[in-house]
Amino acid sequence: MAKFTPSTVFLLLLVLLTTVEAVAPEFKPCKTASNKFKGACFSSSNCESICKTEGHVGGGCEGFRRRCICTRPCF
Repeated sequence: MAKFTPSTVFLLLLVLLTTVEAVAPEFKPCKTASNKFKGACFSSSNCESICKTEGHVGGGCEGFRRRCICTRPCF
């Protein structure tokens, strides 16, 4: 059985770590109903623009009742 010196093990680990891609953490979006949107939601782009005026990142029409749901990143 071959013996590995600590420097050899360190170099092997270094090579392995440099070949692994860094993955950015994915944040699950938090969803809340829009405060300003009134009525049934049929246009996701209209809902998104209203959500952005409320300070959210985005939004869209969701659900059977077609409500405007705004999204923002959860931390």
